[in-house]
Amino acid sequence: MQLTWYGHSAFKIEFADTSILFDPFLNGNPSFPQDLSVDQVGEGVTHVILTHGHDDHVGDSIEILKKTGAQLISNFEICMWASRQGVENFSPMNTGGMVDTGSFKVALTKAEHSSSKQSDGEAIYLGNPHGVIVEVPGKKVLYHMGDTDIFSDMALINEIYRPKVGIVPIGDRFTMGGKVAAMACTRFFEFDTIVPCHYGTFPIIDETPDTFHAAMGPEAGKVTTMSPGSSIDL
Repeated sequence: MQLTWYGHSAFKIEFADTSILFDPFLNGNPSFPQDLSVDQVGEGVTHVILTHGHDDHVGDSIEILKKTGAQLISNFEICMWASRQGVENFSPMNTGGMVDTGSFKVALTKAEHSSSKQSDGEAIYLGNPHGVIVEVPGKKVLYHMGDTDIFSDMALINEIYRPKVGIVPIGDRFTMGGKVAAMACTRFFEFDTIVPCHYGTFPIIDETPDTFHAAMGPEAGKVTTMSPGSSIDL
């Protein structure tokens, strides 16, 4: 299973004939590699998963979904909003539910954040924010936390799903900062691999993962810091 980061919270995981794109904020993303295009990232995508409705996560999803015919997986409100934009292939979910797509199972978890989209100066409510669990047969369980603060029910998420790969927001201001993100990882989870994200995109959030690395202490060796456009094998 290969994981690619496109900056901010945009990731792709690929295995067998499946290609899952998370939160594809590409155009307008200062950390998105300039030598890549939306079409290149979207090529071959089978599923798009959106953690919540903010513009820096919905990003280019509608364009990618309509061009590729990929299936949107997200909360009910986001799926209904996307259908009004012309997206025809979608699978609505909500907190705690799990769906078997055939090639993987996906569950939505609680996240401490908000979820809306700006339109003509007004905020459109787009349901609750979520984290995402992806279970691929024979592979390590992956947990994309979405945008979130720390919360004690992370212990239950670990108990229920036993994720071994964590994609963790660390940028502060809108999500956990580095110290709190490290507390979440070390107190509640038993990750083998931790990939920090949601930093280095805009000047008002942390520019580097240094605070997170330092706060991880003896478990810093579990952290894999990726460069936008790079891939790792899980």
